[in-house]
Amino acid sequence: AINMTGGDAALDLTAMPAVVFTDPQVATVGYSEAEAHHDGIETDSRTLTLDNVPRALANFDTRGFIKLVIEEGSGRLIGVQAVAPEAGELIQTAVLAIRNRMTVQELADQLFPYLTMVEGLKLAAQTFSKDVKQLSCCAG
Repeated sequence: AINMTGGDAALDLTAMPAVVFTDPQVATVGYSEAEAHHDGIETDSRTLTLDNVPRALANFDTRGFIKLVIEEGSGRLIGVQAVAPEAGELIQTAVLAIRNRMTVQELADQLFPYLTMVEGLKLAAQTFSKDVKQLSCCAG
């Protein structure tokens, strides 16, 4: 609509989420490692299994993981893939982080509510610099 009235808007789908409503859900946003490498982007990644996420433990359902893909060098978050009971809910926070060009350290430094599945994003981000198995529930 903007372009129809003389504007100059471009469609940017780099932060377009996708969710498959299976059990557990599958959600993704941004680059996978393979897609980034295909586009010439050097990456680093970490995968956090749900047995490290307090909410998953409280729900007695630790099936799945949260994977973060970052641009090597800058540390900027460029992709998230999640398999989790509520992956469709947590992916929107990842969308905002990618859209706002956050680094993995900036994501790790955010305050997340305890005992939520989205807290898994923070914990996954912390795996780039800490052993999350050594953290208490409220450690930063």
